[in-house]
Amino acid sequence: MCGITGWVDYGRDLRESRNTLHDMTEQMACRGPDDEGMWISPHGAVGHRRLAIIDLEGGRQPMTAEEDEEVQAVLTYSGEVYNFLELRAELAAKGHRFRTRSDTEVVLRAYLEWGIGFPTRLNGMYAFGIWDARTEELLLVRDRLGIKPLYYYPTPDGVLFGSEPKAILANPLCRPVVDAEGLRELLSFVKTPECAIYQGMYEVRPGSVVVVNRHGVAKERYWQLESHEHTDDVHATVRTVRGLLDDIVERQLISDVPLCTLLSGGLDSSAVTALAARALHEHGQGKLRSFSVDFVGYTEHFSPDEMRDTPDTPYVHDLVRHLKSLGVEHTDIVLDSGDLMDPVVRSAVLRARDMPTGIGDMDTSLYLLFKAIRAHSTVALSGESADEVFGGYKWFHDPEAVNSGTFPWLAAQGGQRFTALEEVLNEDLARKLDIPGYRAARYRQALDEVPRLPGETGLEARMREISYLHLTRFVQILLDRKDRMSMAVGLEVRVPFCDHRLVEYVFNAPWALKTFDGREKSLLRAAVTDLLPRSVLERRKSPYPSTQDPAYEKALRERAARVLSGHVAAEPLVDVAKVRALLDLPQDSVSRHDVRAALEGFLQFNAWLERYRVRVSL
Repeated sequence: MCGITGWVDYGRDLRESRNTLHDMTEQMACRGPDDEGMWISPHGAVGHRRLAIIDLEGGRQPMTAEEDEEVQAVLTYSGEVYNFLELRAELAAKGHRFRTRSDTEVVLRAYLEWGIGFPTRLNGMYAFGIWDARTEELLLVRDRLGIKPLYYYPTPDGVLFGSEPKAILANPLCRPVVDAEGLRELLSFVKTPECAIYQGMYEVRPGSVVVVNRHGVAKERYWQLESHEHTDDVHATVRTVRGLLDDIVERQLISDVPLCTLLSGGLDSSAVTALAARALHEHGQGKLRSFSVDFVGYTEHFSPDEMRDTPDTPYVHDLVRHLKSLGVEHTDIVLDSGDLMDPVVRSAVLRARDMPTGIGDMDTSLYLLFKAIRAHSTVALSGESADEVFGGYKWFHDPEAVNSGTFPWLAAQGGQRFTALEEVLNEDLARKLDIPGYRAARYRQALDEVPRLPGETGLEARMREISYLHLTRFVQILLDRKDRMSMAVGLEVRVPFCDHRLVEYVFNAPWALKTFDGREKSLLRAAVTDLLPRSVLERRKSPYPSTQDPAYEKALRERAARVLSGHVAAEPLVDVAKVRALLDLPQDSVSRHDVRAALEGFLQFNAWLERYRVRVSL
């Protein structure tokens, strides 16, 4: 995994802008702490920061392909292609000669052999830019599910691009301006494809190629979800799911650096951990390490809430005991409120995100978990996205949320409100932004995209819509969070449940099959029953944990009071009186969630405006 950036400009000689390209590349140092490289020509320049995973010596970038001592193409690449060995053999049979063992060179040679259509041959998570020196044309490519981020910013004479907005913002051609549409996207919690909150900036849509040449910018989809009739019965479907999972996890264990799994004690991460431990054991590759996050006193004093019925740690330990014969080595990373409120850590989280999220300790604890893991491992496998693929969230099974006429994750949170910052917005701004209207428009846009199956009606048709909303919107929120927090400390996180073969197959399985045992994630549970203890198999879905320590809210209140006592950068946009009113409320279990969430939103929004010197243009 790495950080990439670049600049195409047909109106100037970029060889005179080496320092600017260096500044852009340096912004990606957190994503690639092992090496740095740049390649510059008159109109195309690319930068790269490397996290070395495969072929530690030979995989340096940017990587060039040459013929008769002339550069043909240059690649700056982030990610992993899990079928690179098969592709390498196919390309070698066609006459390509390889200098390295890396998947990077396979991607570059695949472009030279098959042209713009070559991403259809890739299985993996990736985001990369290819500068074709023969045509002076740039290709920006992103993986099918959008596991790896990639942004671009068209300019009058070309484009800037980078793994994260901060790389683009390091170029003087781009300023941190956010307009009304950007604020709407920031506050809506719907993750519209291609939308970045900074004015003039875009994300490359998952499964897409963006082509930049002297004629401008063009976009092309090479993959999207399609609807097909599913003819397998329940037993064949379960066998296929298991076969896919065995293959996917085994492919994703390829690494030249230490590897581990993220373990929460839920069905998803436990399945990945068990599959990985068994594969390593069968191939004689040693023990698997696993890690989980916990908070001081969390298990002992856990109080169920509307999202979480149980704490994670007992189930984590049950799974580890169950896999004892395979030799899993587990570590609990235990955090306290002081860790979560550390100003240095909170600042690092904001920088990793490039925007305020308002989810507070769930970002901070994830960052600290990944930082602790990075001391032992460079690659981690995660259970992320299984809920979107198999239908695991509670709201999938709540008729009121399913039929609410909006994104179901919003309905499950009490209607149109989700982001806590809305609670303290200036009233005039709130009316102008009309977040409910924006969500409604984005919801209609998403439904218009859903690939329909002829003759499918009723609940089956509606659940296809619900699945599509999650696989193209909600999953992007979570994948982006996991990528940013992990890459901020130079940790590569792989997501087996995002393999496009599994996603395509399960998307087309009827809802009746996905719930054949009367529960959530029926297909996944049946596929891994032989691997997991009964306690984990029967556990209900429990999202990523959030601290319940009253000391955390107390510290948030104190931090907010200090901010309010000085200059408040957010004051033109936030009703400070509303924030003060929150501080006047008693601290108790009833107020905990709403007050905490609103204060998190306010503090991060204010810090973002200050640190990024954002200009809000309304």
